[in-house]
Amino acid sequence: MKPDRLYPLSHAPIHFHFRHSPADFVVTEIPLYDFSGEGEHLVLKVRKKGLTTWQMLELFSSHLGIRVRDIGYAGLKDKEAMTVQYISIHKSYEEALKSFSHPAIKILETTRHDNKLRIGHLKGNRFFIRLKKVSPTDATKIDSLLKWIAENGSPNYFGWQRFGREGDNFETARAVIEGKKKIRNRKTRDFLMSAYQSHLFNLWLSKRIELSRLFDGLKPAELKEVFVWNDDIIKAVHKEPHFFKLLPGDVAQHYPHGKLFTVSELHEEALRFKARDMSPTGILPGEKAKQATGLAWEMEKEFVEEVPAKGGRRYAWIWPEKLEGNYKKEEWHYELHVTLPKGSYATVLLEMIANRPIREV
Repeated sequence: MKPDRLYPLSHAPIHFHFRHSPADFVVTEIPLYDFSGEGEHLVLKVRKKGLTTWQMLELFSSHLGIRVRDIGYAGLKDKEAMTVQYISIHKSYEEALKSFSHPAIKILETTRHDNKLRIGHLKGNRFFIRLKKVSPTDATKIDSLLKWIAENGSPNYFGWQRFGREGDNFETARAVIEGKKKIRNRKTRDFLMSAYQSHLFNLWLSKRIELSRLFDGLKPAELKEVFVWNDDIIKAVHKEPHFFKLLPGDVAQHYPHGKLFTVSELHEEALRFKARDMSPTGILPGEKAKQATGLAWEMEKEFVEEVPAKGGRRYAWIWPEKLEGNYKKEEWHYELHVTLPKGSYATVLLEMIANRPIREV
């Protein structure tokens, strides 16, 4: 496992085979809101396979004779998967859509809505994942892990897809920031900066999970030998009911969406975290990014750099919903269904189960 990725459970690796393919990986978009059924825009529920969202949009724009930017969409979906997502087109093109046909695209439903779909108009995604070559023993282990995740949640790392085919585009970003490399294309530059922010976030999150593991495995007297904190803070953090430990000064956010706020009353906020009412966030370093304070800042500042991009915060911890596992013993297949919030990666969940890099399983 890469040194910048650490998970809460330290079980032995679980062996299975996973491959991104339309048969074994299906993603269904969950809209942020119900569509009104009337309005100036036609909303299409579209199923695609073997295409990126951009490739699909280009096919629609070519057929309709419009610009890609005239088509609304809420999120980008995988190429090597069967994906169902929503796009919006002005109602004036409804007749022209009737003659649209492509072997990799099927329009499943159409409805009307008042507004054009925008990036982020998305509640989450429902995933179907088929794991192969799963032994009965490992299937039992996966069952147990899913129960833990359903109860406790999981870390919200950025997945390997964020870092390019070779997994190293954040290094290119670092070279740009340090003036060692120039990138003239603005979109490429922005993408690289985003990858670097994601890399720093992952490093921070791994550090916090390492800290949480210590509090989960050691007694307060033993923790005094590790941390130069006062006894009251050590005891307060140790008493927190959730695996992932909050620190004074953490920047948290109401869950699953809401305003950012600074953690001050540790005991009270720890109970709210356990109840899934809020979740701590990690920083995406950049302009106007809200920073932690106090003890949380002492850990966060190690991963804050000057990145020429808009900064922000990201949930450190999420709760997968409707988590279902079904083992098919005759085929040695394990089928997994799970709903994740927008921006979260199913491959991260698989890495947590496998306890090794997903690109190697």
